[in-house]
Amino acid sequence: MTSHAPASADTSETRKFLVLLLGSIGVVYGDIGTSPLYAFREALRPFSGDGIQHVEVVGLISLMIWTLTIIVTFKYVLFLLRADNDGEGGTLSLLALLMKKTGSYMPVLFFAGLIGSALFIGDAMITPALSVMSALEGMKLVTPAFSDYVIPLSVAIMVGLFAVQSKGTEAVAKFFGPITVVWFLAMAWGGLIHIGDDLTILEALNPVNALWFVTHAGWAGLIVLGAVFLTVTGAEALYADLGHFGRKPISVAWFILVFPALGLNYLGQGALVLSNPATIDNPFYLLYPEWALLPMVILATMATIIASQAVITGAFSLARQAVHLGFLPRLVIKFTSETNTGQIYVPAVNMLLLIGVIVLIISFGSSESLATAYGISVTGAMVVTTLMSFQFLRSVWGFKAVTAGLVLAPLLVIETVFLMANMVKVHDGGWVPLALAAAIILVMWTWTKGSRCLRTKIAKNDIPLETFIKSIESSIGRESASAPVTVPGTAVFLTSVPNMTPGVLLHNLKHNHVLHEQNVILTITTQDKPYVPEEERVNLTRLSKHFVRLEMKFGFMDEPNVTKALSLSRKAGFKFEIMQTSFYLGRRNLVSTPNTGLPRWQESLYIALADFGIDPSAYFKLPPNRVVELGEQVAI
Repeated sequence: MTSHAPASADTSETRKFLVLLLGSIGVVYGDIGTSPLYAFREALRPFSGDGIQHVEVVGLISLMIWTLTIIVTFKYVLFLLRADNDGEGGTLSLLALLMKKTGSYMPVLFFAGLIGSALFIGDAMITPALSVMSALEGMKLVTPAFSDYVIPLSVAIMVGLFAVQSKGTEAVAKFFGPITVVWFLAMAWGGLIHIGDDLTILEALNPVNALWFVTHAGWAGLIVLGAVFLTVTGAEALYADLGHFGRKPISVAWFILVFPALGLNYLGQGALVLSNPATIDNPFYLLYPEWALLPMVILATMATIIASQAVITGAFSLARQAVHLGFLPRLVIKFTSETNTGQIYVPAVNMLLLIGVIVLIISFGSSESLATAYGISVTGAMVVTTLMSFQFLRSVWGFKAVTAGLVLAPLLVIETVFLMANMVKVHDGGWVPLALAAAIILVMWTWTKGSRCLRTKIAKNDIPLETFIKSIESSIGRESASAPVTVPGTAVFLTSVPNMTPGVLLHNLKHNHVLHEQNVILTITTQDKPYVPEEERVNLTRLSKHFVRLEMKFGFMDEPNVTKALSLSRKAGFKFEIMQTSFYLGRRNLVSTPNTGLPRWQESLYIALADFGIDPSAYFKLPPNRVVELGEQVAI
């Protein structure tokens, strides 16, 4: 019997790997997998007026294939998937890792993280609108009468997609994974049946043709580069979803299916246009025979919904990381899976994205118009990631500055050229992602700066905890008007400064004149790593007969459940009954005052953000019938 145990374990591991592999295809590559719908078409547009030349098509396809190779394969799959923070990826995860390792570059890293995360959220608004509209516009080839229904149907699909987010994505992902596999196989088939139309398209595999195109295309080539970059949209999501699937499944999926399918499809589109220039208006759909057109439109629509799901989920994860790192106020975060903590739903972010997507669909009206707004957010986020990678190579992998610079310089040059090419489109709609990113950066910066000013102001009135405990312990039992009455039970006072007396404790003594038998000074901290093991979750220190200090540590991907974590303190020797325990919270009413370090408009924004945040008792999962709140007015 024992001889079969290793085989059984191997089978289980293989099955687990295949599930993760299928899931990564459905979620990680959903966005980048829909780029062939519009990337080549938009890149050809500047040349369509003067007629397409053979060398231009070959150079363009070569540039697309080698952009995929250099940026996705080398930068993301082979390099950044190894730049993880305890298995988690993404801009904020990388920032958290560098914050642990670095001190002198903190301000630069902080703003780089804000910019990168803001650009990603902008991308999460544009991607669903562009992808779904591109897919539905294929119906025009089936019947021109469908033109009037593209916008209403796009809006309806988006409303439906965002409405089901609260149900969780686990079941949806299981359904979407096989569909995405079919989508990639269909793309590969469409390309394969047309490569033979003009075999000279295989010259695109030679990178010399890509270099020739860049150096000879002139001003029009700069515009085209912005469209070429559409081929790698979704690469940032690949890095952000590292924690959900792991490096190996994501890497294997890229090499065995995604990259070959994309390459074959682009080669097929190029060969089709070379053999029949009239197909320039929609080379993707015209790859397929007439009988397959309607099924491909339906499949493409499903694929674009999957692509939209990928960036929406990524935005939820990014928002949770931003909250834990102190870049945003506490938001309602709902966990939709009992087994996968990555399956979350953030109602505020969901509503923000829905409104943004609908506004984009109605205001731009077509994927062709919206494509001009795309690219800036993606290229900007990639440049930020590359700049942050420089510090990663130095502080984490121990590279010297010169070596790290030489390694990343080619990537930075390529991405900067693409960014400049996309900046040409600012006046045609490219200002939209820049405006979105600027607004998000402003919100994050205001919350971070305002919170720092508030902490500084409150600290002026702080009383050292050690001094307070000595004073209060000596007064217990004395017959005096100032001595508190000792009552049975446990009181938990939440504070962010463990060595200072919580304000809510002082207010309780001042107004109620009572002290519980057990008083817990609870400090909750978010670590610069995704998860904290349960054995490291709590740290208990006995301060006196009536006081203990309890420190709780959560990773920025953990659910901060205080009630559940309290049960771990029993192992440390702290005995309590939850139904005899009261949680005391201080509720601050913020009031704007001059000379606080913030401009008046920023004070108003900070106060509005504070009012928007979730109640601490809900955020920390405190038992609702055991919470006592004491209010105070604080001038900021």
